[in-house]
Order: sequence, then C-alpha cells, then structure tokens
Amino acid sequence: MLEAPIAVLDFETTGMSPAQQARATEIGVVIVEGGQIVARYQSLMNSGARVPPFIEQLTGISNAMLRNAPPAAQVMNEVADFVGDTPLLAHNAAFDQKFWDAELALIRRKRVQPFACSLLLARRLLPQAPNHKLGTLNRWAQLPDTGQAHRALADAEMAANLTCFMAALLRERHGLAEVSHALLCELQKLSAAKVQALLGSK
Repeated sequence: MLEAPIAVLDFETTGMSPAQQARATEIGVVIVEGGQIVARYQSLMNSGARVPPFIEQLTGISNAMLRNAPPAAQVMNEVADFVGDTPLLAHNAAFDQKFWDAELALIRRKRVQPFACSLLLARRLLPQAPNHKLGTLNRWAQLPDTGQAHRALADAEMAANLTCFMAALLRERHGLAEVSHALLCELQKLSAAKVQALLGSK
C-alpha cells in the first residue's frame, strides 16, 4: 500500500524528445493515496506543434482535435497546481520527465520533486513478466482495463494500478509496513540481485 500520495502522470506527445522540438499534446495525472486513485486530471493541450500521421494513428489524437484544445501554457499551469509538490511517478519516467520539465520551463516553473519509474521497478520486482511494456504488465497481473492505451489518462491509471500492485507485493513478500516513494526511488536504482538483498534487510 502506498499511504502517502503519489502523482502518476503520462504524456502523449508529437515525438520522442523536447530536444527534437517535440511537444506535449495531452496529459493525464492520477493521485494515488492509500492504495487507490483519489483524484484525476486530464486535458488535451494545444502547443501549436503539428502531430505527425504515425503519432495520430498511435494515439488517435489529431491536429483537428488540438485546434480546439486549451493552450499548453494554461494546461501546464493547471496541472502543476493540481500536482503541487506531490512526488511523481511515470512508466518509463525518463520520457515523461523530459516533457514535464520542458513544458514547465516554458511557463517559467520548475519541478521540485523526484520521479519514480514503474518500468524500472517492474524490471526489478517482476522479472518473470513476459515483457515490461505497460499494457503487457497490466494484462499479466490481471489489473483492470482502464480504457484506450496511448491516451494519457488511461495510461496514467494503468501505471498507478501497476504501482499499487507492486507496492502490495512488497508488503506481502517482504513484510514492509509501508512502501514510500523514497523506497521506490531507492529500489529502481539497484540491480535485481541487490533489490532482493535490500528487501531481505528491511
């Protein structure tokens, strides 16, 4: 169980990296507290960047949809207020962290909290899974279907459910009274063998 709140987020974007001028097109955030989702935020966001055809096919987010979406600056201010200083988590956080930091920088705001990564954690805690893609892990662990994959809120909810599943596993298998964001950040930096050794000592 994750007692203290964690903000789990997911971006849909026009490309792989802000360094290549890619911009966010949608953000979904869920707040997890006490092992369940207690709040949600989702919005399309219009940054003026064009969505390439292959991304539109993947996400279903079209240029026409973004024309009527609120400006990216407005969305990022809203979602930054929604998250506040709650610790962050994403599946493949290296990707989402780059966009979170880049989009915040454009509105002259800055991230103050660390990111945990459910992908890194799954690799260490669920080595027996067929692979560590978010959809595969959710089906493998028989977690609820949250809706259309490659849409921000559905993916954020999937990552939140997966994180709660891994937190429950840590409690049951290793007798941990509480699974904190700080512990998740500690575990994701270690090799799988060191994770087992660390959990043996907790």
